[in-house]
Amino acid sequence: MSKSLKRVRAALDAAGITTEIREVGSSRTAQEAADSVGCALDQIAKSIIFRAETSGEAVLFLTAGGNRVCAERASALAGEPLGKADAELIRAQTGFAIGGVSPVGHLSPIRAWIDPRLLEFPVIWAAAGTPRHLFAMDAHLLPGLTGAVPADFTEAAAEAEAEPEAKM
Repeated sequence: MSKSLKRVRAALDAAGITTEIREVGSSRTAQEAADSVGCALDQIAKSIIFRAETSGEAVLFLTAGGNRVCAERASALAGEPLGKADAELIRAQTGFAIGGVSPVGHLSPIRAWIDPRLLEFPVIWAAAGTPRHLFAMDAHLLPGLTGAVPADFTEAAAEAEAEPEAKM
């Protein structure tokens, strides 16, 4: 078991969340993840990391699989301009590689916001620290577990076709 996967398992155990961490084929996109576990696209919690340009820190936006982060809305919430986070920053602050960033088990605290669309489901699925592992949990526990604040920072995927967003 990888160190990343162990950290996610430890964070879930510490929170009293009993769930199976499922190894799947590729889950690098939200659609692949949804297909692999048999859930709706919006039940996938994408962990989107940006670099806060003033502070230099990583910030996390947890969004439903079919939604995209609106850069203007996200920057307004963060209180500073946001840019692309590189793999080094993501790994240094979260301990995860791009494609497997979990909402829990980060190496360092991270400011986070959550898409209210995720809270419409009783169960959501999220990356478990690797691009091949996912776990399910009660969506309503996610804000308390991550410190993520519910906020409107998304645009529907159809509105953002011109600018694709990678799942992290």
